[in-house]
Amino acid sequence: MTSPPDSASRDSAPPDPAPRDPAEEARADPSRRARPSRAAASRSPRDRRLPVLVLVPALVGLALLVLPAVALLVRAPWSTLGARLASETVLDALRVSLTSALLATLLSLVLGVPLAWLLTASDTWPAAWRRLLRAVVTVPLVLPPVVGGIALLYLLGRNGLLGRPLDAALGVTIPFTLAAVVIAQTFVAMPFLVLSVEGALRGVDRGLDEAAASLGASRWYAFRRVTVPLVAPGVTAGAVLCFARALGEFGATITFAGTFPGRTQTLPTSVYLAQQSDPESAVALSLLLLAVGVGVLLLLRDRWLTTGAR
Repeated sequence: MTSPPDSASRDSAPPDPAPRDPAEEARADPSRRARPSRAAASRSPRDRRLPVLVLVPALVGLALLVLPAVALLVRAPWSTLGARLASETVLDALRVSLTSALLATLLSLVLGVPLAWLLTASDTWPAAWRRLLRAVVTVPLVLPPVVGGIALLYLLGRNGLLGRPLDAALGVTIPFTLAAVVIAQTFVAMPFLVLSVEGALRGVDRGLDEAAASLGASRWYAFRRVTVPLVAPGVTAGAVLCFARALGEFGATITFAGTFPGRTQTLPTSVYLAQQSDPESAVALSLLLLAVGVGVLLLLRDRWLTTGAR
């Protein structure tokens, strides 16, 4: 007969391990992490349908976005579309629109990329100044374009804050010229480029700039040869969005630059004027602008798909 263990052996026995939290065990051993049950894995697609309270508003919103374009396609004068788009008035408006939109995009690149860099550098500023800078940059996104045109008129008009000194000293008059179209388009379109480039700049590893500086590179050289190549996709996407927004600008342009055929009349202002006298020509011009918008989305499809997959 075996004798019971003595007290010494009982005292030397290791204590029972304390129960561990299942979450801690799952973190310690990935193989023990919870897996979807067989019932959940075999759940039919029917069980994963959106609730009706979500699906119905989603379909209504989708219809609100799609049906206007469908209405344009239905009402389009297809038999005379080519002749209408080849008219001298339309070609002049197209020339003015493309020229001004390209110039506005170039001006936005020259001014907007440094402004985006300033936004990223403002992280070390006091909060009040940082918020003020961001508010100033984003105001054109929420400001009605007509209000922007009036503001530009009171700034650069013949009796404006800066327009009067320019007229008196140099004899320069900006309103109702092609330069006014470019300025108005830049005012409303540049924030799109600035925010796009800012997002790209924030994704750049700051250590690369510091490494370039440690090798003796100046801040300008590091920005030009290190930062700019890394943010080039963001700059390209912002420039395309800026061009599309400038091409479709109406309110600020007609207020600050007018609508003189061959000089300041753009495609959007041509649509507005044609709607009053020749609705079919207005539909044809609208289709042209719609095609430009779809083309912009196709150019940026890789960026949108990449963003949506994240």
